[in-house]
Amino acid sequence: MALPAQYFQKLVESCPDIIISVDNRGTITFYNDGARRNLGFSHEEVLGKNVLEIYPSLDEARRVMAAMRAGDDEADKGRVRNFETTFKTKLGEKIPVAISASIIYDDQGNEAGSIGFAKDIREIRRRDRLVTLGEIAVGLSHEINNCLEVLVNQVEMVKHYVERVATDEDYIVESDRVDSIASQVRKIQDITTRIGRMAEEGEYGTKEYIGGRLMTDLHMEATPNPCDRPPPDARFPLSSLRILVVDDDAEICDSLRDLLEAERCCVETAGSGVHAMESLKRQPFDLVLSDVVMPDMDGYQLYQTVKQTTPELPVVLMTAFNYDKDHIIKRSCLEGLQCVLFKKPVNPTRLKKVLLQQCRPQAADSLDSATQSQPASAEKKIA
Repeated sequence: MALPAQYFQKLVESCPDIIISVDNRGTITFYNDGARRNLGFSHEEVLGKNVLEIYPSLDEARRVMAAMRAGDDEADKGRVRNFETTFKTKLGEKIPVAISASIIYDDQGNEAGSIGFAKDIREIRRRDRLVTLGEIAVGLSHEINNCLEVLVNQVEMVKHYVERVATDEDYIVESDRVDSIASQVRKIQDITTRIGRMAEEGEYGTKEYIGGRLMTDLHMEATPNPCDRPPPDARFPLSSLRILVVDDDAEICDSLRDLLEAERCCVETAGSGVHAMESLKRQPFDLVLSDVVMPDMDGYQLYQTVKQTTPELPVVLMTAFNYDKDHIIKRSCLEGLQCVLFKKPVNPTRLKKVLLQQCRPQAADSLDSATQSQPASAEKKIA
């Protein structure tokens, strides 16, 4: 059954691509909503106007018409398929388009006008460029990594040579030079890793270069080496624990790290909940000690995420406030949080006791006598 004509009219009017028809004098007689959204001209601004309103030049308009008239055979005469040209928007921007168009003939075989469907191909071209650049990037990374393999091996041999033949005085200088070379080699390795990742994911960041031009951002944050677990030491009940400290205040992170490293703990710090989750992916920890109020992921969100990914990992929240303004602590406790530390800066004795209770409960009793004189509000144990 043939569809009513209004169905086709509605389809053409609502099509997201550009559909324009002109008469034999080049006057625009039809302009759909897709054309309005892509080119920016309203219907009133182009209907009845010359088609040069949407072409960047008369020569470009003539080139399209010449292509339609120059079909290779009779079946293709008067039409083009996916013919690439350029349109001009209301703001004067030139956009590449692919046109499929046909000349309309009257009963006597004379040209009465033409109608064309045009698609903005900027996104298609961008994808094609990304695919090409991705292939180049993978090949480039492969060749550079082959060279880096040789450099890494040679640097290691030079390092051993310096250790063997250099005097104590020369060793300090020469080993620093070797370490500097090794550091830059690792940096190049990180860059090639970044290039390969961009090629695989098809996404990359940019930063401004000279004259406002953009360049690909190949910078990679240095990935800290996983901390080595110190050997157990009977004099330090917390020794050999791996602790992740999370706080958006760098000074608090540094002070807690100094405190816990003095207890022979292995400590890594993170400036946000997001960075904390990245650290947890790199290596295992015995406990997460996190601030409550953070900009990108608060303590409750971090606790929830850790609970889902590593349910056996203890999390201790700490806050500078005595009240739970945003109910973060309350929500966390309802979800199973075991301990909260109030009143930053955290009392060192209380902190050590809490860490022992969470990680080594059998050793926590030895600190009970030391905490009797401390204010009870410094720690809140959740039953």
